[in-house]
Amino acid sequence: MTQSKIVICGVGLIGGSFALALKKSALALRRDLQVVGMGRTRAPLEQALQLGVIDAIATDWASALNGSDLVLLGMPVGQMPAVMRAMAPHLQPQTIVTDGGSTKSDVVAAARAALGDKVGQFVPGHPIAGAEKSGVAAAQADLYADKRVVLTPLPENSAANVKAVRMAWELCGAKVSQLAPEEHDRVFAAVSHLPHLNCSVSPPAAFAISRALPVAIRRCGAISASPIGRLCCRNSTPTWSN
Repeated sequence: MTQSKIVICGVGLIGGSFALALKKSALALRRDLQVVGMGRTRAPLEQALQLGVIDAIATDWASALNGSDLVLLGMPVGQMPAVMRAMAPHLQPQTIVTDGGSTKSDVVAAARAALGDKVGQFVPGHPIAGAEKSGVAAAQADLYADKRVVLTPLPENSAANVKAVRMAWELCGAKVSQLAPEEHDRVFAAVSHLPHLNCSVSPPAAFAISRALPVAIRRCGAISASPIGRLCCRNSTPTWSN
């Protein structure tokens, strides 16, 4: 049986849940999957290993990417440029990279600068899912079930690479849509980030804003009153800064 290798850089709620969902699907489909974790600090990776979220810890990009099929960048958007620069020299032709960042134009710009002629291997994405708690201990295999994931493919992406990323998210149970990176950012500025600012003063206002959004903006099915209200009631510096 051929083994698939997936690398999760940033094994928190988003990356950990992606790993658990794909492990669950691989088990159901009787496929052999190895999940390798990468990160800035060792402790969360050790915890992920103990919880069975990952199967191994990599300490450098050369070993992590060797023979890898897919990489998910699960860290905050602000950390992605440095991570992309570090991984670029070791990125093999068969490896596809995607991310879980909530903004796309800046991530795409960082990918173009860091990956150069390898940028076609990067298929940007944004899973619209979350939980009240963060960190790998909060990861859950069904986090993405029936949730929306928006891909923002690049002109350089092959149809095969986009299909592979789409299939990975669908194996997690997600419903996948596609938008251009700039359109994604316009839509989510309206439906997500601006309500965050509003509800920092008045959390209930988020519910009214959500209900008032035009159907055209909500067409990708990516927002509802419940998750906005949940996020607005959180006091999470990483969530708000990202």
